[in-house]
Amino acid sequence: MRRNKKKSPNAVGKHGQHTMGAQASASFDRESPTPHASHAAASFSDGETPGPAQNPYSRRVTQAEYTKKRKSKKRKKIVLAVCIALLVVVLGGVGAAFAYINTINANLNEGVDDDLRDALVDTKYAGDPFYMLLMGTDGSEERSESAEYAGDQFRSDSMILARIDPQSKQVTMVSLHRDTLIDMGTNGKQKLNAAHSIGGAAYTIEVVSKFAGVPISHYAEIDFDGFKEAVDALGGVEVDVPMEINDEDAGGHLDAGLQTLNGDQALILCRARHAYDAYGDGDRYRAANQRLVLSAVAKKILSSDPITMANTIQALSKYITTDFNVTDIVSLASSMKGLNTDTGIYSAMEPTTSKLVNGTWYEYVNEKEWQTMMQRVDQGLPPTTEDEIDEKNGTVLASTGDKAGATSNTSSTTTATRSGKVAVKNGANIDGAAATAATKIEKLGYTTETGNASSSFSTTVVVYSNDSQKEAAEEIVKQIGNGVATKNDGRYTFSTDFLVVIGSDWK
Repeated sequence: MRRNKKKSPNAVGKHGQHTMGAQASASFDRESPTPHASHAAASFSDGETPGPAQNPYSRRVTQAEYTKKRKSKKRKKIVLAVCIALLVVVLGGVGAAFAYINTINANLNEGVDDDLRDALVDTKYAGDPFYMLLMGTDGSEERSESAEYAGDQFRSDSMILARIDPQSKQVTMVSLHRDTLIDMGTNGKQKLNAAHSIGGAAYTIEVVSKFAGVPISHYAEIDFDGFKEAVDALGGVEVDVPMEINDEDAGGHLDAGLQTLNGDQALILCRARHAYDAYGDGDRYRAANQRLVLSAVAKKILSSDPITMANTIQALSKYITTDFNVTDIVSLASSMKGLNTDTGIYSAMEPTTSKLVNGTWYEYVNEKEWQTMMQRVDQGLPPTTEDEIDEKNGTVLASTGDKAGATSNTSSTTTATRSGKVAVKNGANIDGAAATAATKIEKLGYTTETGNASSSFSTTVVVYSNDSQKEAAEEIVKQIGNGVATKNDGRYTFSTDFLVVIGSDWK
């Protein structure tokens, strides 16, 4: 993997290369990292200075100075000349925009080979929910020039599995612990972050997809230099820093509190681990802060003007590798417009247990909790049923998108709007579980009956009979804060509108 992308002589850059002027902004009329080619129309050619086209026929013509016949001829000449001038401007502008977008696409897709595309399930963005693997590598110029890291293959320093749902305007980010012990088949048992050094991005995608049990459609990899450039291109991002950071290994000091961070400051927050040595696993806190900063970046991008968006994409293209192209990015950003970053972004970290083995620390995934988390994520639910905030330092370790909990948003807007009957069965041998769930369900307007299931269940399910009930079943899942919505395939017998069976994952 490259550490910093090499620029061709015609590359679009921030220092000395072309940047989009005001007349080029039409090609980025949507908010996000992706312009549609059909909207791309810059008004200047390569090498020209952007500015309004000069019309040589700008003088006013009056009847007192010219005869009617001469005036008619003059008008024809003017119309013809103006048409020719406009044609030249339009054709030249389209060519410049085409070249501009192609240059950025070449930068974005540099290093994306057939192996990587084969590892992705669906490489064409179509507007449906999809999973994307985000990887951060510490391949900055500062590190590449350091003797300490000479010959380092730059293992992925951070990984986030994101579920992006443009239809529901929701984003879920699950951080994966880099020290998680993974069985990589012929490569043996390795830490997760070793996958990148073994087989690059393509192999990492395969390993993560199998580990999480979900298909991965897109991927993006960025190094730390690119992250700084992107934040600076946005004019900084507003972040409520949970606590004061003093971590020389991460780059220095940060004050606590709400503030606008520049690229260097944002990078300190994303790198800081040792600042949390007194609180526990530094990687877990660092991952939480990375998600915090990414949420701030998303908020800034979705509210930025076209020129800022263009500059951000331009800055990112030098340091990011992704299968997305510019058009995909603009389409995605446009479809995500309206995302409420305070309530529509869920986050958590893969549940693990730390163990010291032969002098090396490993993270062992808590299988049952991990499966439950990914089932929730796949249903469009928050990874956890409630927020997890470290009371000692204020770091948000898990977010449901609602400080009052995962169920409050649903109950506040859908109370007593449903009708029908729901059978609630206790399949977990947890005292009072069915009654607690029934109470929550009744707030939606349903009547309930409770009892015990005939067998034990590991996962809570909300069973429905036909496709028209799917949305209501998912609503019940959100209301009780647990489980998955499941269409009856004949295994369940019930006479009510819905059947809820509480599993041992009940919390």
